[in-house]
Amino acid sequence: MTPSPRPCPRRAAGFTLVELLVVLVILALLAGVVGPRVLDQLGGAKVKTATVQIRDLEQAIELFKLDVGRFPTNDEGLEGLVSRPAVATGWNGPYLKGGVPADPWGSPYHYENPGRHAQIDIVSLGADRSPGGEGENADIGNWR
Repeated sequence: MTPSPRPCPRRAAGFTLVELLVVLVILALLAGVVGPRVLDQLGGAKVKTATVQIRDLEQAIELFKLDVGRFPTNDEGLEGLVSRPAVATGWNGPYLKGGVPADPWGSPYHYENPGRHAQIDIVSLGADRSPGGEGENADIGNWR
């Protein structure tokens, strides 16, 4: 009788701690490289969205002027594009579908008549919601 060979101990299925740590380090490095680029693109998209919305508001204000003969007053503001102002003969709105939009950061657009930079000013204060700033925090207006 020959003795039967001893079975080799089977390695437990799964990953070792070292393998998991290597994968986590690789994922962290990828997130460190790719993450900031993705966030920069997101910020740039918000700036572009604000610019497009300001152009749309400007066009609606031009239609208001064609019908009424003047731009909305500061008291009427951008709401004058959605609901009939008390003193606006010839108003044929609403000039915006769905109401006056907020800027991409959730703040209202600022309207001035007469404007400081143009005949009328429509301004988003950017991500920081305060005047001035650079990059995503910069003011975005219809005069740019």
